[in-house]
Amino acid sequence: MPMTTTHARTLDKPRSRLHALFAVTAAATVLAVASAPALAVEPFTADYQASYMGMQANGQMTLAPAGDDRWRYSLNISNALASLSQSTVFEEHNGHWRPISSKDSSNVLVKKSDKRAEYDWSKGVASWSGDVKADRAGPVKLKPGDMDALLINLALVRDLEAGKPLHYRMVDNGRVKQMNYKVAGKEQISVGGEHKQATKLVNTDGDKQTIAWVVDGMPVPARILQRKDGEDAIDLQVKAVH
Repeated sequence: MPMTTTHARTLDKPRSRLHALFAVTAAATVLAVASAPALAVEPFTADYQASYMGMQANGQMTLAPAGDDRWRYSLNISNALASLSQSTVFEEHNGHWRPISSKDSSNVLVKKSDKRAEYDWSKGVASWSGDVKADRAGPVKLKPGDMDALLINLALVRDLEAGKPLHYRMVDNGRVKQMNYKVAGKEQISVGGEHKQATKLVNTDGDKQTIAWVVDGMPVPARILQRKDGEDAIDLQVKAVH
């Protein structure tokens, strides 16, 4: 379905929802995260089809080396009228994947937004700058195992494979939030036109629900669906991973 200008303006509003989504942003008790094994990190590119209230766009997630034993995990969604991007630089430390810095930007018609986050583990605090509200600038106290919304995507796949509880403390956008995912059985989904068996994971937070489908051997969820008030809001589906 082609995107109208009215639809494009709605992208401002879902930016906060995308934070929660790319969260599939998720991990629960600090002990649960701490006990998860540090699986090997390997670079990849995943192409997604994105949908929001009838708008269609292309999305891509990538994981690439960032130097000094660090990695950059990025998400980009764009079409002719708008673009959204997020990236997180992280490192492995004592079995944890911990964020070092992140960027979040959007360009919708004539409105732009840029936010940056710094996770200072030597001081034990996270802070935000750029287009942020004063009450969301921090600092926010960090705990071992804390992750940002985007990084939880990787943790879901890692922890499900390891048989660990899918409970996460998310420190993102100037706030702390607990994300708890439950396994809701197996389902067949389509990935690039092929049927794959996936494990369905569900996180419920009031009137909001995030559902992720994880396929064995795929480094990120094959599909991420966010629902609000019982209706689909945002849907990301993998087309290919390479």
